[in-house]
Amino acid sequence: MLTVEGKSTIVGLAELRKVMRNVLQEMKTHKVILTKRNRPVGVLVDYEEFRRMERVIEALEDFVLGNMARERAQRKDRKTLTLEEVERKLGLR
Repeated sequence: MLTVEGKSTIVGLAELRKVMRNVLQEMKTHKVILTKRNRPVGVLVDYEEFRRMERVIEALEDFVLGNMARERAQRKDRKTLTLEEVERKLGLR
């Protein structure tokens, strides 16, 4: 197991089997990068850190999609359709 700059720990999959308890402890304070033949194959993070990352990603997606919707709504040449019109065009009604 090797701790590197950026609060990361690198551990090979073969080594992981031997040092699982230590890896779980490291995971509480660092991300743990799993390698196979010295190539990264995965990352282990604390569950609360994972949930935080998910919330940040969701907030960014909402922000980007909101901006896209606002830009489309501000277009002068925009053409909007009602839900009923869309359903008719798609053959759903």
